Amino acid sequence: MTIDPQRRSFLLNSAWGFGSLALSSMLASEDAGLSASLGTDSNGLIKVLHNPPRAKRVVQLFMAGAASHIDLFDHKPALEKHHGEQSDFGEKVEAFQNGLGPWMKSPFKFQPYGKSGKMLSDAVADLGDCVDDIAFIHNMAGKTGVHSQATYLQATGFQRPGFPGMGAWVSYALGSENENLPTFVVLPDHRGFASNGPKNWGSAFLPTSCQGTAIFPQREQPIRDLFARGDLVTPESHSAGLNLLDQLNRSFAAARPGDERLESRLRTYELAARMQLSAPEALDLSHEPKHVLDMYGLDRSGAQYPDTINVPEEIEYFGRKCLMARRLLERGVRFVQIWSGNDNSFPRRNWDSHEDLKREHGPLARGMARGAAALIKDLKQRGLLDDTIILWTTEFGRMPSTQGSTGRDHNPHVFTNWLCGGGVRGGISHGPSDHWGFKPLDRDNPTQVYDVHATILYLLGLDHLKLTVRHDGIDRRLTDVHGHVIQEII
Repeated sequence: MTIDPQRRSFLLNSAWGFGSLALSSMLASEDAGLSASLGTDSNGLIKVLHNPPRAKRVVQLFMAGAASHIDLFDHKPALEKHHGEQSDFGEKVEAFQNGLGPWMKSPFKFQPYGKSGKMLSDAVADLGDCVDDIAFIHNMAGKTGVHSQATYLQATGFQRPGFPGMGAWVSYALGSENENLPTFVVLPDHRGFASNGPKNWGSAFLPTSCQGTAIFPQREQPIRDLFARGDLVTPESHSAGLNLLDQLNRSFAAARPGDERLESRLRTYELAARMQLSAPEALDLSHEPKHVLDMYGLDRSGAQYPDTINVPEEIEYFGRKCLMARRLLERGVRFVQIWSGNDNSFPRRNWDSHEDLKREHGPLARGMARGAAALIKDLKQRGLLDDTIILWTTEFGRMPSTQGSTGRDHNPHVFTNWLCGGGVRGGISHGPSDHWGFKPLDRDNPTQVYDVHATILYLLGLDHLKLTVRHDGIDRRLTDVHGHVIQEII
């Protein structure tokens, strides 16, 4: 990277405040001559990948609250045939609440899509154009029906706090493709965080620079505290204060060589400096052509929405995050996590449809499907889908029997994930659930989150058994002591 004299002057005197800090960081990067080996950058742990990579980047779509597999992607004719009959599972079942009412067919109609003839409900009909690019996994099995634990498991590979998110592991292993933006970006639901909040994308015992950076596209300040606010703060005083802070931090770090916490903090400040120059452009959708905005459902920007959950609002907000993800990916962000649904609030604005599945799942699913389909198509037309993995997940599924008259209780025994792009074989359904959608058809061989994580790492050129960090006397890894690559979907 060569910085011309005019740009040096601009950075040094920039009203953004971090100018001189950004310049010193850029010059340091230039002097270091950052090099790559087999697609990795020198700031990542892995200098030579374990196997040839199929992908460079990941988008994870997380449906908070537990999306119902049998109402979206996993068609069950048996529920249509026996709708309203008293449920009989043939075994003792412990419900999370009281969801063992009669069998309940989906309130949404299913029909086939694509050359593969994949059955999808009309709630996710927008994904119909993309099913031949998608690999569905219908025999996902969890370990718990508790939201917080199950969310941790899907996000970090462990049921309890204190472990890095998958994006943090990828950031740690592969480093950045763009020194001016975070390696790992999180786009939460606009209403608030899901269960566990930022702990889902924390770095835990990895360097803090690996944690996810939360961006709220709909807010006046999408990235919290990136720019100084206050009547007494001037660009000059802000810059002077940051320069002094930088000097103190470097002096402190020099007296304590090898302290990764200090080095991570310095890198974080330097990244924030560069983001003040790069983030506004990356987050600005105003130059996107109308046909792209329309594809993502962004033809109602600025509209006022009712307090009740509704389709237009879900389309706009989820579509905005998907378009933002595409812009970040094409600018070198390695891992983007998009959330749909916040933690338990009433009336429901998440996927935890205990009371009325059609009321909540309908708008959420239509918003998700519109945005996800647009993202797949957009990446594909730009040549980015071939080396970008999209993962759709949720914490667990929902019961085939009713809770009340129109809701469904938690089902940790089986649910659906799907993947596409980046080396994934599309147009297939792997690992069926049983005819009720209650448990995997082959109960001895379910697919677990460890297998999905191992597969994603493999597609990125990483061996999940070799990507380890010594912590508390244990060689920790994303997949704990489990996991295998799902060769059938590659």
